[in-house]
Amino acid sequence: MTHDCSFLEALDLGDGQVSFADGRRESHAADYGAERNDADGGVLPDAVVWPECTADVSAVLAAATDHGVPVTPYAAGTGLEGNAVPAYGGISLDLTRMDAVANYRPEDFQIDVGPGIIGSDVDEYVASDGLFFPPLPSSGDISTVGGMIATDASGMQTVRYGEIADWVLGLEAVLADGTVILTGSRAIKTSSGYNLTDLVIGNEGTLAVVTEATLELAGRPDQIRGGRAIFETLADAAAAVFDAVRTDVGVAKIELVDGLSATMANGYLGSDLPDAPMVFLEFHANHDIEAEIDLCRTIFADHDVARFEMSDDDAEMEDLWQARREMAYAVSTYDPDLEPLHPGDVTVPISYYPEVVRETKRLANESDLLVPCFGHAGDGNLHYSVLADPDNPEQVERGEELYREIVELAIDLGGTATGEHGIGEGKQKYLEPEHGAGAVEAMRTIKRALDPTDTLNPGKIFPETADGERVRDPER
Repeated sequence: MTHDCSFLEALDLGDGQVSFADGRRESHAADYGAERNDADGGVLPDAVVWPECTADVSAVLAAATDHGVPVTPYAAGTGLEGNAVPAYGGISLDLTRMDAVANYRPEDFQIDVGPGIIGSDVDEYVASDGLFFPPLPSSGDISTVGGMIATDASGMQTVRYGEIADWVLGLEAVLADGTVILTGSRAIKTSSGYNLTDLVIGNEGTLAVVTEATLELAGRPDQIRGGRAIFETLADAAAAVFDAVRTDVGVAKIELVDGLSATMANGYLGSDLPDAPMVFLEFHANHDIEAEIDLCRTIFADHDVARFEMSDDDAEMEDLWQARREMAYAVSTYDPDLEPLHPGDVTVPISYYPEVVRETKRLANESDLLVPCFGHAGDGNLHYSVLADPDNPEQVERGEELYREIVELAIDLGGTATGEHGIGEGKQKYLEPEHGAGAVEAMRTIKRALDPTDTLNPGKIFPETADGERVRDPER
């Protein structure tokens, strides 16, 4: 499907803001986790546009809607569910040039930023005032704030600080017809009208394009200690996590890593992690941090912890967390004959975390497939990858069934198919089983009300678009 985007040349855009070149289009036809779906690669956009201000975004969207051309917002391309990959061609709207800090108010613990700013750059900008942006995901040094907002991302510190949505006070965003809206306020609370901020967060670019975000900041803790606990069994490790969270231990990061994941990390990084189930820990406090560590140590001892090692050495902690941050790369490069089928990121109520870990490993053993498990254990988030030989159809079929069973288990336990990656293209079939037909129809109603021509990121989120049909095609 191709679209005539020549109307872009009539817009008031500067030199270098529009490209029809094959190389530029190809670079925007996939993201980190997207499967390319035809012989030439992905679904190529017909044009790439780099807006540099809100007025540019408004002009492009208004014109695209008038001409019936779809627009897919794009930034760093680090998504895992094809959220930013064009499903119907059209315009790839690359927001990476909108990366400025518009305003900074350290006295209010607030900063206004463009959607294209890299997450870790926010931390660097405010560090001299002893502040930081707590909810950054593990990919915070390569992903943009706009992308994090689009998927309502979260990271290793969610157990203490919450997810992205908890730290966004307000947004400037552009609707499909070019209308610019402001949501929220600079106050830390409001009960004024519909909560449009939360509606836009997690919309994956299907309702509006964020052009500026007001973020809340936090003071850096005076005391930080990190380390790891090594267990005899994965069941003991998962149970220890649940017990620690239930006891409200003051932990800022609590990450589960199974023995297989540790082996893969060692192969990728040349590290020397033990081939055993582990829990990575980091404590934040302004006083009495040792009391929290001692409490955690006591709880873990009840679950037969083999070793409990803590450090306040920055270099040692950096090595520890690098292994966790690089896990996705470690998994994907472990065996040249195997490929991860899909990026699993189910999340369950914390009381069910031991069960979802146990059942995932049981299903993996029954399927005779490698399934490394790791994740943000403290908030019930399990990352897993089903590895299969892409040239072995029977093995791929087993892997797809295993992946489906894990997602369905999480939903049955009161959890979600996706804790932080979004629905995108990859998890559309789980939307209705998780939310119910009525809720999904309510979502469609909102989509149609705000974007009646289905201009914004068509082909994402809704199940019917998995079969290649736009929610509302202006040509029909």
